[in-house]
Amino acid sequence: MRRRDFIGLLGSVTAIPFVAHAQQGERVRTIGVLLPATADDPVFQARLAAFHQELALLGWIIGRNVRIDTRWATTNPAEIRRQAAELVALPPDVILSTGDSTVPALLQATHTVPIVFPVATDPIGGGYVQSLARPGGNVTGFMLYEYSIGVKWLELLKEIAPNVTRVAVLRDSGNPAQTAQFGVIQAVAPMFKVEVTPVDMRDAGAIEQAVEAFARSPNSGLIVVSSGASIRHRDLIVTLAARRKLPAVYWERFFVIAGGLASYGAHTIDQYRRAAGYVDRILKGEKPAELPVQAPTKYEMAINLKTAKALGLSVPLSLQQRADEVIE
Repeated sequence: MRRRDFIGLLGSVTAIPFVAHAQQGERVRTIGVLLPATADDPVFQARLAAFHQELALLGWIIGRNVRIDTRWATTNPAEIRRQAAELVALPPDVILSTGDSTVPALLQATHTVPIVFPVATDPIGGGYVQSLARPGGNVTGFMLYEYSIGVKWLELLKEIAPNVTRVAVLRDSGNPAQTAQFGVIQAVAPMFKVEVTPVDMRDAGAIEQAVEAFARSPNSGLIVVSSGASIRHRDLIVTLAARRKLPAVYWERFFVIAGGLASYGAHTIDQYRRAAGYVDRILKGEKPAELPVQAPTKYEMAINLKTAKALGLSVPLSLQQRADEVIE
């Protein structure tokens, strides 16, 4: 999110009227929020601000008719599981949960409390829902992308770095969605005259060792797909790409803000706004089992020209003009 937009969102949140006590006879509902981040993470602050803003527009006023219990669970899996169990024990009327990092932990704790995810890679493969049209359980929400986005990642990488012939795809092999996503990228790689290699994001040491080894050959590049591991290790991945002069394309713009080369993916702020709409509908009586999982409707591209210059790359003007955000 651009700085001025972020400030605007925060202004909207702080402008939400706060009433010390619920109006007589009006029931106060509880929304739980479980985030895989720390409270000072600007990316998740902006996402949460958008969620709050949309709730206010839908008539949910903190202190009057709604209470929001936000848990900043960090990226540590054990801490996420602990916070998930505590949140479910309240219990809230509905929980906002950020996809593959937190939904599994919540499903270990409850199959009755409604859960809405703003982003998830593969809700069916992850076992969150029975089908996209009719989720069938206590979970629903919004997909992060469809597998065909792998074509866009390869296309973007080749537009910026046409000499790339080898691409390491950083993914989490323990996640079925990651294996499927790599399969799609591998299938279309010959169209772009590149050879792709999977790199498992098990831990920091494994990532560093694999990327360093891969980078020893010329004309190499990276694609980083969505996973909890990529969020946990985002600073390391961006640092490795810069150190080894590897052009890299990421699934989310916060990598580009941190110094990554380019990204293409769902407009996550919009996803959080849409998730507020589902939370509103559930609080008004609809069931998550009957609310279809929806694909993104807005995508965004970000390019870091400073990083491109450091890599000795010239980003085509036509690509800069198509980008939603260009960092100079």
